[in-house]
Amino acid sequence: MNKKCDVLIIGAGGAGLTAALNAKESGADVIVLTKEYPTRSQTCMAQGGINAALGNAGEDSVEDHIANTLKSAHGEADPEAIRFMCESAPKAIEWLDSIGVCFSRTQDAKVAQRALGGASASRACYAQDYTGLKILHTIYDRCLEADIEIQNEKYLLEILKDENDGVCGAKVLDIRSGEVEIYEANAVVLASGGYSRIYDKNSTNSTASTGDGIATAARAGAELIDMEFVQFHPTGLKSCSILISESARGEGGYILNSKGERFTKELAPRDVLSRAIDAEIKKGEDVFLDIRHLGEKLIDEGLPQERKLAKLYENLDPVHELMPIKPVAHYTMGGVRVDNKSATSLKGLFACGECANHRVHGANRLGGNSLLEIVVFGKEAGVNAALYAKENGRTIPLNADITSVIDEIKTYENVLDFYAKREHIGDLFYKNVGIVRTKEELKVALQEVQDIKANISKLGVSDISKVYNTNLIEFLEFKNSLDVCEVVVKSALAREVSCGAHYIV
Repeated sequence: MNKKCDVLIIGAGGAGLTAALNAKESGADVIVLTKEYPTRSQTCMAQGGINAALGNAGEDSVEDHIANTLKSAHGEADPEAIRFMCESAPKAIEWLDSIGVCFSRTQDAKVAQRALGGASASRACYAQDYTGLKILHTIYDRCLEADIEIQNEKYLLEILKDENDGVCGAKVLDIRSGEVEIYEANAVVLASGGYSRIYDKNSTNSTASTGDGIATAARAGAELIDMEFVQFHPTGLKSCSILISESARGEGGYILNSKGERFTKELAPRDVLSRAIDAEIKKGEDVFLDIRHLGEKLIDEGLPQERKLAKLYENLDPVHELMPIKPVAHYTMGGVRVDNKSATSLKGLFACGECANHRVHGANRLGGNSLLEIVVFGKEAGVNAALYAKENGRTIPLNADITSVIDEIKTYENVLDFYAKREHIGDLFYKNVGIVRTKEELKVALQEVQDIKANISKLGVSDISKVYNTNLIEFLEFKNSLDVCEVVVKSALAREVSCGAHYIV
């Protein structure tokens, strides 16, 4: 099957759908492809809030927002890109409010704001502790109203280029049918998310966050930068890595060790706090998040999801009990390099969201800036992709064949269990490419990844069916994640001094 459009968007999270709305409003014919379903995207997991210097909860300014973001980035960000994002933030909140996002409100009906780590003011606009979910669902509703075509269960196999080396579409696998399909477009927007799931169960992210888009873009020739910068969230539930939002600390929660001591500043930047907790755990201490003193009324009104998650996954009630925690991989600052128009190094390919690197997070993302980034730069990607598509319309039809990596995989043996290798790499990366790193441990991790890649033909799939072959999809994800893993370790080895989330001893 071949389909054509002006702008093809890969990914249906907050960034992809924001890009879709803006491309459509700019006059482009848009198709959105997503590996899962829009309402299952990682945006739903962003709980704490979205930053904007509104001053609704005390004195604040855009300049302070810029300063906080620059400080958190440890000198590895673009000041102009940060300024653009922070100056755009109030209008981004105004837009979200206008399209129906149900923000929590102050007594005088203003958008409510709370403090998050690294911020000098209560700046994060929130909707209880479901902020990302409510933003995503609202944008999704607006896309449906705009009659934007969204194709679910489409797995990206290849970014296609024309005879002039410009990006002109994508080759995808229809997961339902098992058929390979071609989508032709004048411009492509990559909004496929990050790669924290290379840490397997040691991540807050969904199983879909395997870096597929980043790996595919790199194979097409796109430039990747800052891949060593992986942010560990300090408060994942100990036994399952489920995220307990920074909003719990923003509302006044404590971090305690086994002795009941508050050994660190709860609202320190995430890299600092994660290292402090990691050091305590390495001393043999258990570490807990304590919100009991906040009271049941505040917890149920402001942190209802955190209470539900603790009950469901740890079988405890945080109104009355301590929550055992550990730092876990949460957000990836690295990604595909883009310019101030969200354009990559490949003509016709744009990127936004966690897969892109607009250089606004640097070495450590400031809490509350990820949702802001997807709205601000999702808009830029959509508008600029639509403009590019209009100015660079294709006249020569795309003659791509449907052969793909799947044909190669069919020749692989199935003598080694790739699921076991996936779990092993996740644990190895948590230990060797995690919160604290050494050059020796990084080299061990690199060698193991390269050994697995060298033997990939022995790690085939056991399910040879065509329809809904999840075994095949998971193998494709694993294969992509190995490419990402290799780049992450090589980037970490190349950066010989500590910087933000990359802490080497």
